[in-house]
Amino acid sequence: MKTVTLPGLETVPALGQGTWMMGERHECRAEEIAALRAGVELGMTLIDTAEMYGDGAAEILIGDALGDVRDRLFLVSKAYPQNASRKRLAGACEASLKRLGTDRLDLYLLHWRGSVPLAETVEAMEALKSAGKIRYWGVSNLDTNDMEELVAADGGACAADQILYNLTRRGAEHDLLPWLGDHGMPAMAYSPVEQGRLLADRTLATTASKIGATPAQVALAWAMRHDGVIAIPKAGSVDHVRENRAAADIVLSDADLATLDAAFPRPRTRRPLEML
Repeated sequence: MKTVTLPGLETVPALGQGTWMMGERHECRAEEIAALRAGVELGMTLIDTAEMYGDGAAEILIGDALGDVRDRLFLVSKAYPQNASRKRLAGACEASLKRLGTDRLDLYLLHWRGSVPLAETVEAMEALKSAGKIRYWGVSNLDTNDMEELVAADGGACAADQILYNLTRRGAEHDLLPWLGDHGMPAMAYSPVEQGRLLADRTLATTASKIGATPAQVALAWAMRHDGVIAIPKAGSVDHVRENRAAADIVLSDADLATLDAAFPRPRTRRPLEML
């Protein structure tokens, strides 16, 4: 499995497992648990979730599915922006830990920027780190100017920025991804297949057929083509997990990349970071 290096020099899989909209339907629970466990066995040990996902239902699912293999995991969760204050972040973290059935998070993210000053969030995150509740902290959906402000607010220990990034959402390539690379902070690409909407594209399908892959696998391989990007697709079945895992072994040729670049050009000018 390809890996990505965090600022602390620890490595994590470049392909993880997302859990958005998982844990919300009882009839899917057994299949989702099997999918998460299969992913871990295949090396996809980075698991991403958030207190927002199903009002904690995804965190509960992860705890039930993977509690017995906790020490093999790199657990990531995210806090609502309104909870990212000195008074509220510790409580939000404890609630996530309880739902996950663990005593620490490997990475805790600010889900998006709200009204709490970034300097206050940094202080609250560092307090959790000192208390042993989290190992690393980071952010999500923060653009380049936000990241510059974060670093200026003593936030240089930020370990990652989770962003919307896929073939149709390439705006971050103008300055955010280079900025993160210069600062040694990985990007975590959420919705790397645009919630499935990419799969119907003819160019993607043609490229996939040529190399004996599926469109989803090509989209994932494209997202992971550079060092410093972690893709976190969701998969609710074992077969889907296996399909995703195979994408980590695909190396797209220069010709393939050029074809995709022509079909999905990045914006000519900078635009604000998009989010879902």
